Amino acid sequence: MTTDIVIAARDVTLKLGRGEAAVQILRGIDLSVAAGERVAILGPSGSGKSSLMAILAGLERATSGKVEVAGSDFTTLDEDGLARARRGRIGIVLQAFHLIPTMTALENVAVPLELAGRADALGTARAELEAVGLGHRLTHYPSQLSGGEQQRVAIARATAPGPVLLFADEPTGNLDATTGGGIVELIFDRAARSGATLVLITHDVSLAARCDRIIEMRDGVVASDRKAI
Repeated sequence: MTTDIVIAARDVTLKLGRGEAAVQILRGIDLSVAAGERVAILGPSGSGKSSLMAILAGLERATSGKVEVAGSDFTTLDEDGLARARRGRIGIVLQAFHLIPTMTALENVAVPLELAGRADALGTARAELEAVGLGHRLTHYPSQLSGGEQQRVAIARATAPGPVLLFADEPTGNLDATTGGGIVELIFDRAARSGATLVLITHDVSLAARCDRIIEMRDGVVASDRKAI
């Protein structure tokens, strides 16, 4: 994989279950993403877009094929190896916020920094929360935050380590339209400021159009791959 390609997937398949109950989720995906691109993976529910993201982010293992991400061959790594490959290099924002309920906003953002061995994890976390407009919410727990605020914490947690890749899977799915619009702006802003490659998973055509490139999926295959107009 050349240095300007951060994602290279070749003939990737995903099958869940066994025997007659097996379901083919992905059916031979070929995909390359260059450094700095903003790519939307677009498709209806059940098209395989979130499953593809999970494989590219190292959260799920492909059944077959080759996956190289940010200089690591995910195909050869075990679960611990995938976790190490993600750490500090891949940021992930999901529809569900997945914050640790017993930790404050500051602690939630600091944890991945501490795991990555970063010096001054709390200071970096504080600066990132201030950057997403939550400098006044550092000591609040998730239950004390609105949905939009929780997603801002999740974005800060994903971007604080300065990842090479930022994945966002339906990041506004649990938010109202107004709050969701602000979250979208924030994701694009944080990715641009850090120089991260952005992969956005969505079913929203207008949101996908804000990216540089749109990959449309249907029934587990890439139906089209085009520049956004």
